[in-house]
Amino acid sequence: MIPYDFKRRSFIQMMGIAGGTGLASSTAVGTDDDANADEVPEYDGTVVQVLSMGGTIASTPGEGGASPSQSGEALIESVPELNNYADEILVEQVTQLGSFNLDQDDVADLGEAARNVENIADGIVVTHGTDTMEESAYHLDLALDLDIPIIFTGAQRRPDEVSTDGPANLITSFRAATHDEIRNGVYIAFNEELHAARDVTKGHTSKLETFESPNKGPVAAFTRDNVRLYREPKSYSVSLSALRPDKTVSIAASGQGMDDRQIKFAIEQGDDGLVLDGFGLGNTSEILSDAVQDAIDSGLPVVVTSRTHAGTLNAIYGNGGGQTLKDHGAISGGDLPAHKARIKLLLALEATNSVTELRDCFSSW
Repeated sequence: MIPYDFKRRSFIQMMGIAGGTGLASSTAVGTDDDANADEVPEYDGTVVQVLSMGGTIASTPGEGGASPSQSGEALIESVPELNNYADEILVEQVTQLGSFNLDQDDVADLGEAARNVENIADGIVVTHGTDTMEESAYHLDLALDLDIPIIFTGAQRRPDEVSTDGPANLITSFRAATHDEIRNGVYIAFNEELHAARDVTKGHTSKLETFESPNKGPVAAFTRDNVRLYREPKSYSVSLSALRPDKTVSIAASGQGMDDRQIKFAIEQGDDGLVLDGFGLGNTSEILSDAVQDAIDSGLPVVVTSRTHAGTLNAIYGNGGGQTLKDHGAISGGDLPAHKARIKLLLALEATNSVTELRDCFSSW
């Protein structure tokens, strides 16, 4: 475990108007006609901890391409409206990378920083790149069980671009982090919506409304005047005790006419687990299905997911399909995409090597 270094933290005290905007929320789901029903004032939080990871929200152009160069402190100072939602803002620069360069140790460092401020802050805001934001958020949702919310946010457009979305997303994240009905769990706040870490995914390469939660929808929507809660704000993930996994789990793709070299390589390299990203309801070719049987026989747990954007698995077809994979002993990933199933398997393998217990873990949210 890496010890927390308080010298790395910078402090920005913004003694603004706590709750100065007079915003309200409603737990009712319906039309605009009942928008004012059962409204609850937003929580006047006093301390928000910002943990900065880099990403587009902190990037500027350069000779070799854009890269994160702005500090978390600079990001917060550039949005004075955040004064309205916190009496004190604490900032720590955990790392400064594009999210496509983050690894599990970086996310574990982030988790440890979050744990260390649980008794200091009313909420945590993480500034992060969008490419792997959902993986980092899901990792922490599985590994942490804090009594304060963790809100990830970022930007699709750099600060130097026209109509950058970073400032608006920061405001939404602060509103979520200090709301009196959002008091735990891990979320992504983007484009005036709040999504649960387990369900959210990046759905478009460049649009501002990139994040969505297939089948589930957002937890909340933020307007100028209120917050509409559509689902209960909480963690929708099973709790796992591991934060810093020391296992190797790879992802094997399914594609028409593909051979089994990816799965054979995972067996030969002694991987601890494997995710097979299948077709449709969780099917694959007979060639890949036979390789999955070899992997399971060698002691390698295999989780099956679907490359389809939405929906869940259903073991129906033989001849290499979902029923064949189930008969081989493969574990269903349910409605998790492959990259999230990999995070879950990495953390679950720290707790157990029992296939039965792994199967139980994946059958739970």
